[in-house]
Amino acid sequence: QVHLVESGGGLVQVGDSLTLSCTASGRAFTDTVGWFRQAPGKEREFVSAIQWSFGRTYYADSVKGRFTISRDSAKIMVYLQMNSLKPEDTAVYYCASGMNYPAVIAGRVDYWGQGTQVTVSS
Repeated sequence: QVHLVESGGGLVQVGDSLTLSCTASGRAFTDTVGWFRQAPGKEREFVSAIQWSFGRTYYADSVKGRFTISRDSAKIMVYLQMNSLKPEDTAVYYCASGMNYPAVIAGRVDYWGQGTQVTVSS
């Protein structure tokens, strides 16, 4: 069992930056760690993912060029650096872990965190 915990959410202004963190306990992260988000009244959507072993990264078109995912192997942490935030980035952000990147990108994950709220105010 992997227990994922997100942190770093908050209320920011349009154009601000925010960094989310995800840590795992119980076991190490599985192959791919991803970030998803769910806005009120909308389905949960893929945001970004990173392959733990190779460091290869993936992004949704809506965040490409603004968000950066990274990992710290020593700390067993995954980060999501979010720049140039927009009101449409407002959502609960979830960390997730799965066995491979195609599955994670498709939302077929093995473990979910509890989520952290990001609110971008205009």
